[in-house]
Amino acid sequence: MQIKVAIVDDDEDIRNSLIELVRGSSSLLLTDACKDGQVALKKLPANPPDVVLMDIQMPGLDGVECVRQLKPHLPTVNFLMLTVYEDSDWLFESLKAGASGYLLKRTSSARLLRAINEVHAGGSPMTPQIARRVVRFFSGGAAPAKAAAPELPGLTPGQKEFLELLAAGHSYKEIADKLTISIDGVRSYVRKIYEKLHVHSRTEAVVKYLNR
Repeated sequence: MQIKVAIVDDDEDIRNSLIELVRGSSSLLLTDACKDGQVALKKLPANPPDVVLMDIQMPGLDGVECVRQLKPHLPTVNFLMLTVYEDSDWLFESLKAGASGYLLKRTSSARLLRAINEVHAGGSPMTPQIARRVVRFFSGGAAPAKAAAPELPGLTPGQKEFLELLAAGHSYKEIADKLTISIDGVRSYVRKIYEKLHVHSRTEAVVKYLNR
């Protein structure tokens, strides 16, 4: 089944580039391409996508506020922020508003396509640099512990190792390579860990791991 994707970006060139990217993938289906946040508020609830690629800096209504207003009406939709800004304030405001991932617009097309699949599978795609910034914020600057985590009962050694790699900021592709498993295997790890930790996002899982 194709993943339904909507795009919200005020830059026409970037919007058209994203449209071309989505339409060029057989696993994705473009449902809407909105020129700003106000248009998105009107159109997306009537035709809910699975994933929204959301720009942040837009006139009238920025992407963070757009997500904040849409999320109550579209609780199962995953919002993936695409921005030129690495600023921590934008990053954390996006996550608090309900975004599931945060990537820079200079991200390669191949990585962005993987991120769409990743966020749809329940992950929280971020660049390793941004993920480490999130980790440092929630851990108060402490480095992730490498020892086993007995305070997280029910996790297998493999699942604990998987969590350590998540906490270190590795992408799902990097984790698959390090653990010598497929991307489907990664998705299986994610689903089982989320169930055991009673969380719904990569960020929640990492925070729970760091605070164990």
